[in-house]
Amino acid sequence: MPKRFRLTRRFPAAMTEDGYRRLKRFAEEAGLDEGEALSFLFENFDSVTDDEALGHRLRLFTAELDERKR
Repeated sequence: MPKRFRLTRRFPAAMTEDGYRRLKRFAEEAGLDEGEALSFLFENFDSVTDDEALGHRLRLFTAELDERKR
């Protein structure tokens, strides 16, 4: 029996413009709204990420984070 899709949590999330545009594009291509797309990505996080690439991309992002906040 499939799990019932219930949105049980709402939280304020700050996103970069680039990140939000990419989320909207992904959601549109998948036929989902942004909340459903985020739920899908996080419920399936391990299978939609490459462990080696994730660590590398995370280090790059955090290295630029302070500069990007200005």
